[in-house]
Amino acid sequence: MKENKKEKSLIKEKEVNKFIKMIKKRWLVNGTKTILLVAIIIVIFIAINGFMQKLNLTPLDFSQDKINTLTQESKEKVKSIDKDINIFFIGYDDEDSNVELAKQYNKANEKIKAEAIDINNRPDLAQKYQIDKDSKGIIVECGEKSKVLNDRDLLTFDTSTYETINIAEEKLTSSIMSVISDKIPNIYFLDGYSDFFALQTNMNYLNAFFANEVSEVKNLNVLTTGSIPEDCDTLVITTPTKDFDNIATDAIIKYINSGKNILWLNAAQAQNIDLTNVNKILSLYAINPFEMGVIRETNSDNMLSDTLGNSIPDIIIPKTQYSDILKDVYNSTGAVFVNATKININEDKLEEQKVEKKELLNTTEGAYFRTNFNNIQDKKSEEEESKAFVVGAELKKTIKEADEENNQKAVVSKLIIFGENYFISDYPMIQETTTPSIQYGKNKDVILNSLAYLVDRPEDITARKSTGTVIYTATAKQDRNVRIIIFAVPLLIIFIGIIVWQIRRRKK
Repeated sequence: MKENKKEKSLIKEKEVNKFIKMIKKRWLVNGTKTILLVAIIIVIFIAINGFMQKLNLTPLDFSQDKINTLTQESKEKVKSIDKDINIFFIGYDDEDSNVELAKQYNKANEKIKAEAIDINNRPDLAQKYQIDKDSKGIIVECGEKSKVLNDRDLLTFDTSTYETINIAEEKLTSSIMSVISDKIPNIYFLDGYSDFFALQTNMNYLNAFFANEVSEVKNLNVLTTGSIPEDCDTLVITTPTKDFDNIATDAIIKYINSGKNILWLNAAQAQNIDLTNVNKILSLYAINPFEMGVIRETNSDNMLSDTLGNSIPDIIIPKTQYSDILKDVYNSTGAVFVNATKININEDKLEEQKVEKKELLNTTEGAYFRTNFNNIQDKKSEEEESKAFVVGAELKKTIKEADEENNQKAVVSKLIIFGENYFISDYPMIQETTTPSIQYGKNKDVILNSLAYLVDRPEDITARKSTGTVIYTATAKQDRNVRIIIFAVPLLIIFIGIIVWQIRRRKK
């Protein structure tokens, strides 16, 4: 065996030496042939470089979370589009990273074309969209439907961490889907009854993620409108800290009876509050009032750990049950909840209220419910209730049965409810970090998939790209420079080696 290896090694050395001798004899005997060899090498390099440019390779992405590379999710969304879509970048040049990103859609679907244009050369667009020569913006166009964005729409700002968030792909994909969609769902956040969140202040990340969803998101003050708008496809309610007044109660009941849907997020309660009308709404779905208290886990595999590796009993990782809503986060670290509360479903009232129940998230059997907040011990006390609590559920309420004779469909109202609402916020779960709660586990997927399900857009139920913080972004020019360095440096070394060898040869 050793002799065979030696023989093969000698053969290779002879072949290399023969090649070097051939180069020396034929090409390096005089200066003219040496220059000709260098010229041939340069031509080969130019040919390779031209060939690579024709391949239209995706630019190298040095950004955190690959924010300049189109995700598989976006590719899947656009690949079946059968309409011509144009994305015009006005006031941009071809080397802009956002333009390069938009051009990647064409690889997923040839009907989508993106280009940077000089508005002076497109008077038709200038007239149609009333654009002047100093404007900078993006037009996503499909036939007569269009969406216009400005450069500020591609970025958002986190006021809690002072970081700029790049949402270019989210905005572009959303715009593409919106111009081909016949109807854009409307999601309303009920305002005026919760002290917890406002979309514009404590949910900047959620707002950024909404940019990739084909929906319009608005705040709703029902005291001002007197009712819930007819175009509301889903109403979002976050932990009521005061009772609904009669106007809101009547409006929500009417909304439910029309077969519309609700997403309800309820954090643990630290004090007893009179919520008569709130509980009246919940009872329509066979849900009993929330109790004062917080869920704590005993299984370390279902708790989050702090920066020192210590498990935190009140930051829990519920077990995800398989469902149409959470199928893409099943068998993964799904939601991460802090100070969660149990959802008390009244099994005896389900049939009476014509409600079907589907559990989405559960704790382990070892979890317990703590009502005494003066007890700071991690160990469960004897009087504390312990079982697998429901912390996420879907409830379908049949308002009206289907009438096949008259060809009338059933009227059904859906409620998705979670015993937590901090998980969608910008607030960090652990004080030692700045990571917002919505970035833990699959929190953003849980909330966005729930909304996609409620607004009847099953194609938007998926696992999504993380919206990265802008740390470094390579421009197209920088990208090309990197590619040139990869090829040019080795060639330059070869060229210098040849020159040095020639000089040394002549000195002998």
